[in-house]
This record gives sequence, structure tokens and C-alpha cells, in this order.
Amino acid sequence: MKQIAVIGSGSWGTALAIMLTKYGHTVKIWARRQDAVDEINEKHTLQRYLPGIILPKSLTATVDRAAVLEGAEIVISAVPSRAVRQTMTDFAPLLRSGTIIVNVAKGLEDGSLLRLSQVIHECVPQCKVCVLSGPSHAEEVAKEIPTTCLIASEDEEVAKMVQSEFMNPRFRLYTNTDVIGVEIGAALKNIIALAAGINDGLGYGDNSKAALMTRGIAEMKRLGIAMGGKAETFAGLSGIGDLIVTCTSMHSRNRRAGILLGQGKSLQETLDSIQMVVEGVNTVQTASHLAEKYHVDLPITQAINDVLFHGKNMNDAVLELMTRDGKSE
Repeated sequence: MKQIAVIGSGSWGTALAIMLTKYGHTVKIWARRQDAVDEINEKHTLQRYLPGIILPKSLTATVDRAAVLEGAEIVISAVPSRAVRQTMTDFAPLLRSGTIIVNVAKGLEDGSLLRLSQVIHECVPQCKVCVLSGPSHAEEVAKEIPTTCLIASEDEEVAKMVQSEFMNPRFRLYTNTDVIGVEIGAALKNIIALAAGINDGLGYGDNSKAALMTRGIAEMKRLGIAMGGKAETFAGLSGIGDLIVTCTSMHSRNRRAGILLGQGKSLQETLDSIQMVVEGVNTVQTASHLAEKYHVDLPITQAINDVLFHGKNMNDAVLELMTRDGKSE
């Protein structure tokens, strides 16, 4: 069993911390806010993110960066995509050479257009970085509902080590060496989930949602391959698997945000209502820039970008998608 540090006290990082603690690991959480630390340590809850879940008493939290890393052999980075660079920069002087960092956030960095593992590599080149992804709502993992994900690293031995430590009867992991494909699938599926939610908010049906999901996976694959990923990755857990769960579940913040947008809420009203990070909103502009850079056509992604940030009417966006020139599949 390992000592594991979790950087970030949101729903996903905390759910993983709960699971790993229950299966014998010694886990500490780093939180930015003292009130979150106090709630975890004293009440053994995190009501804002995981209401009704009781945390193991042996799971502790701290605001002290050095304290959370003390003795840690594996570090889970569970902060939102926009916070990855600053957080890793802050932790860099404290991270030992060879430490394994498991990134669990799903997104892209605005401006640089980098995948999150690339951002982490830049900040902590002394560490070994891998990516955990797949269909995995935090609420279900915290309740020990059977879940299957993958761990991706260009170094297969690193992936196998994390696989052996994290796997248990309620959490199955496969390994994958296609980090590019895994990260692009994880990031773009949130955009398609926004579209699926908008579909529901507008009162459209199953036909249109199925089309969005199917053509969404085509967009994910198209960009991923252009960037160096493998086509088969998008037929797996971090592609179609994660897309299905994110587009169909009310656990999905991206789908819930899309529903509110489709019902006529403004973007700010929607974000205020969700009260948690909606990664699809953070990712859509960056994905559009990547499409331009790699000369890839992403019509659904571009339509969502136009609706969110350029004032396009949703029904007009749907009409444009439906009346594009005919093509072969």
C-alpha cells in the first residue's frame, strides 16, 4: 500500500481519496480553503461536493503543501484545468524527482493550447506524469458503485504501477499508452455533453441527442488523430465510454449546464446555478483554436462556441448544423 497525496478537495479528488483510503492506502488531501480542511477533519463530510457521503476518519486534509506531500509516492492532481499550471508551479519545489503524478482533470489549457499532462510536464519536469480518465462520476465512485476507467502514460510501467495500486473490486483500471487520444477525448466530450444538455433544454428528443453523440465522437476522433492520437482510443473508455455517461446523466455538470442554457438561462446564470466548475465551458474556445491550428472541422464544437461566446441563437445554430452540405459518413 502507498502513501498518496490528493491535490484538490473537489468532488472527484475527494471521491478517489475515499476509495483509496477504504482499500488500505494512506491518503491526505490538500485543500485551498481552511473551511474545507476543517469539515473533512472534524465532520468527515464534504457536503458542497459530495452531499450525504461520510468520509473515512483516517482520511485527513491540510492547507500545508509540504505536509500533504510528506512521504507521498503518488500524487493525484485534481484541480480544475484552469488551475493546473499555477497549482503545479506552487508545488514544484516540493516534489521529489521520480514522483508519479496522476492527473484526473479533463480539459485543455487556454492560450497555450496544451493538454494538461503537457502543462504538468512543463511545471514539474522531474516527475512522471500519467492520466486517469473514463466514465466516472465522483458521486458513484464515492458510493463504491462499480466503475471502470483507464490510466494512460507513455511509460507503460508507470501506468501498470498505478493500475496495480488503484484497482480494487469496485474500481477497475485498464492501461493505455495513447496519452494524446485519452486527453483529447476527455476534454472534448464535455463540449458534446453541453450540446446534449442544450438539446434536452430545447425540448428536442432522443434522435437529435443520438446524432449529437455520434457526430461528437467523430469530432473527438478527428482532432485527436490530427494531433497524433490513435483512432481506436476513441472507441474505448475515454472516448465513447466517457461521452455516453457525460451526455446522459444528471450527475454531469456539463449536461446540466446545457439544459439550463437550452431553457434560456444566460451563461452566467447557468454557472451561478451549477456552482461548480463546468469544464466544457472552459474548453470550448481552446478546442476551437486547436481546430484552426490543425485544420480540422469541428462543427458541433464551433456551434457551441458561437452560442456561448458570440451571441448566436441556439435554434439558428441547430439549423446551420442540419443544413450543412451533404457528406458521406
